[in-house]
Amino acid sequence: MFMFNPEFSDKIRITKNPDETIELDQNRVRIRENDKGLMAISYVAPIFEMMDLENFFENLLTSEKIKMDIGGTGDFTVSFRGIVEGKGKNFPQNLDHRIILLQEPVNLDPRVNIQTKGFSRFKLKSEISE
Repeated sequence: MFMFNPEFSDKIRITKNPDETIELDQNRVRIRENDKGLMAISYVAPIFEMMDLENFFENLLTSEKIKMDIGGTGDFTVSFRGIVEGKGKNFPQNLDHRIILLQEPVNLDPRVNIQTKGFSRFKLKSEISE
């Protein structure tokens, strides 16, 4: 089992508004991203958690802005693109698989941040040497 650095949380928090958030256990998450910024969050969890997940995303519109916080590192804005049923692997009867599709922002404010390509290379302007 993967151990997390104690200064970070082992949760991914997704927030629609201050009153509506859901937390996903990072031990059950795989995140993939393409070069255009589309993220696929693959989540395998017990069926009762999947019901909560589907209820959370039920009334969201495609392209609606939501906040995401990975491991307590701070909120960032993404656009909701959809949720689909995962396929492929045979999971035990009490587990289910969903893939949450999110889009990273294309144009960030250049006065604050520079994004060089993809989420993992996001840096504050103060961290880039001139």
